Amino acid sequence: MADRATAVTVTGMAAVTAFGRGTAALCDAVLEGRRGFAPVTRFDVTGRRATSAAALDDAGGLAEELAGVAHQACRDAGLDPGERAACPVLLAAHAEPALVRSPDPAAATTGAAGAAVALAGRCGLGRAIRAYTTGCVAASSAVIDAAVMIRAGRAERILVAGGYLVDADYFGAFDAGRALSPGDAVRPFSRDRDGMLLGDAVAAVVVESAEAARRRGAKQLGQVVGWGRAGDAYHVCQPRPDGVGLARAVDAALGRAGVEAGRIGYVNAHGTGTAQSDAAETNALHRALGGYARRVPVSSTKSAHGHALEASALVELVATLAALQRGRLPVNAGFQEPDPECPLNLVLEPAAAEVEYALSVNAAFGGANTALVVKAGDRA
Repeated sequence: MADRATAVTVTGMAAVTAFGRGTAALCDAVLEGRRGFAPVTRFDVTGRRATSAAALDDAGGLAEELAGVAHQACRDAGLDPGERAACPVLLAAHAEPALVRSPDPAAATTGAAGAAVALAGRCGLGRAIRAYTTGCVAASSAVIDAAVMIRAGRAERILVAGGYLVDADYFGAFDAGRALSPGDAVRPFSRDRDGMLLGDAVAAVVVESAEAARRRGAKQLGQVVGWGRAGDAYHVCQPRPDGVGLARAVDAALGRAGVEAGRIGYVNAHGTGTAQSDAAETNALHRALGGYARRVPVSSTKSAHGHALEASALVELVATLAALQRGRLPVNAGFQEPDPECPLNLVLEPAAAEVEYALSVNAAFGGANTALVVKAGDRA
């Protein structure tokens, strides 16, 4: 199924994270297990339990950074102005906190949707526009919808973008909920894990039909060959402990890709570093992958770049595809001690590996779950 003409390929990628601008900076960091966390200086954290985040010192506004990655992804894909103009935009971004508090009833309709329209206009992109605000699965949902649209022949290529810059409102909300680590590291799947940390991430990818990419001689950075979505509605913010919903998403992704679990060579886990989420995700991987879950290499790149909310799944997809291009695996940074509740084959040191298929999974509040199966593309 992955090799047929309607396959969906990624031809352009761009990212901005705490490590700098460009996919190379992100990839270097995750492959080395380098962490981007430092004391927050963007806003006052006096009196907060948590004081660290992975923020880029010279980050501009979100609109500016989104335009930058969109332009770069289009350049990376080799799109000319005409091809850009026919390219729809799918944007995953968090709601602007100021709009929620605004007394103007119309303000609530101008958040992410308005940002998507502005991004398209600023970058000369198509007018078929969607905005996604569905938490940690917003960007993966956008990628899935783009793949469905391309497979159905509704578009030849689509730009998917996502963005989050660490802000005082969401930092305060997660800190008040004791979801943030009081330290300066995220420790996914480690026995001593004590919470997540937020991070800047703005990313964009150009996805298009493999046939369209071949016609114009575009380099194929990887293929999106399978996807799955599932909801469990277990709790407003707690994950279902047995991981059934996420496992169903993985099962659907593998089935759509026509790939057996044993052919997955790497899993980019959701891995927030919180006690309940990591244990539930481990259960999900064991349900979906069976005995292979103890052998397949697993890591969470959030341990390096932090949790970017709506943009997380997209920056993790970029990191995964870039790592596959280099023939190396991202490191599960910050790990200190095995947890019997998380029996996984974690990548704890820089490692080379020739991986054909990788799995990237995400979960969000309210029981939303997504899974993407990607195939390695042209080597860097």
